[in-house]
Amino acid sequence: MSLQKRITLWFTLLTVSVLVLFMGFVYFSAYKNRLNEFYTILEKEAITKLNLLLDTDLDAQTLQTIYRENREILYEVEVAIYDAEEQLVYHDAVDIDFVKESAEMFEEIRKNQSIRFLQEGWQVLGFVYEHEGNPFFVTAAAYDDYGYSKLENIRDTIFISLIFGVLFIIVLGRYFSKKILQPVTEMIVEAEMISASNLHLRLKEGDEQDELKQLAQTFNQLLERLEKSFDSQKQFVSYVSHELRTPLTAMITELEWALQRDRNMEEYQETIENILSDGQRMAKLLNTLLDFAKANYDRSEVNFKQVRVDEVLLDSSMEVQKNNPEYKIEMDFADYSDEEEVLVNANAYLLSIAFSNLMSNACKFSNDHKCTVSISTEGYFAKVVFKDKGIGIPKSELDKIFTPFYRGQNKNFAKGSGIGLTLVKKIVDLHLGEIHVQSLPEQGTAFQVLLPLS
Repeated sequence: MSLQKRITLWFTLLTVSVLVLFMGFVYFSAYKNRLNEFYTILEKEAITKLNLLLDTDLDAQTLQTIYRENREILYEVEVAIYDAEEQLVYHDAVDIDFVKESAEMFEEIRKNQSIRFLQEGWQVLGFVYEHEGNPFFVTAAAYDDYGYSKLENIRDTIFISLIFGVLFIIVLGRYFSKKILQPVTEMIVEAEMISASNLHLRLKEGDEQDELKQLAQTFNQLLERLEKSFDSQKQFVSYVSHELRTPLTAMITELEWALQRDRNMEEYQETIENILSDGQRMAKLLNTLLDFAKANYDRSEVNFKQVRVDEVLLDSSMEVQKNNPEYKIEMDFADYSDEEEVLVNANAYLLSIAFSNLMSNACKFSNDHKCTVSISTEGYFAKVVFKDKGIGIPKSELDKIFTPFYRGQNKNFAKGSGIGLTLVKKIVDLHLGEIHVQSLPEQGTAFQVLLPLS
């Protein structure tokens, strides 16, 4: 069953239930009011006849004649009057006595002063009435034909109204359920248009601050993550195909050249050394590309924990110097006194990659192969600065250095893939940090990394 049909069904059942309860209450109130009003009429009619009989010269036979000739008229009441000894004083029609008074009935009247009950649709009233100090037992009975007729009219009206009301509620419920679910229907249509080729599309969120807007926002956030993941995969494939083409081509060329004719040992050894160099370059590039892929993960998929920035810097420094013995890295940890001051919520592996890249770049593009690293705190951030006295970066290139595969004028100074700084930027962003650069040609460069303190 569709959601629209379920909403319509529940809306109809709920509304009809309330309607039935309300109409039942109305009918019950009308029934009780009719009952009480008619008992009041019975009492007044009975007291009137008793007074006419006892206070006027009107004889019992005349009263009986009035009753018999008007029995079918509205509110004509059958009245019986008994004295304190339960002896009959007056009866409208003994031969058609409907109530059939008994000793038990008189006892109940004497005990409660008044009784009321229904007998075959007739309302019967019995009570004690004092006239000039003398108690009388009075009973009155009548059939409220007019009242029952009005109740039947109310019942028929309620029944017909309920039938038309249910039909109206079904139509109304269907209309409103369609109206309410229209944004959902529109979301479905919009979602069906989204595929891997157009993940940039988003659902309309609307202006209302309701659950549907939250649903659209949540779905759009999911699409954002999916798009980012797809883009990362496409970028990774693109980077791999772009960067691996050159060393593979060089290796194939070297091998083809070696196979064209017989070579001496020195030539074969030179060819093998060239292929080995290209292979090592390719392995290093692959490692960099894998790290780059990891840096493109969604933040929620990366394992973060509290780490000390100084420890990560020391590990990165040792790794860089191990792979490049000619590099010199100086550490300046004088601007903080407590290790708690440089605790950050980070992924140590990714952070180490970023620091290693910045150290390697500083050493690689400096004639003295030296990098100075300092650490301090600035507000709510741990600040790490990487300085060199190398060739620097022209001002026109500063806004491009984080672009994948971008190589500026420094490409003639040292080899590189153009991925390193892009990788650093993505890792810093993943840690909700900031990276800034200051550089002057032939004077050196300073990279400043800010990481939120935990």
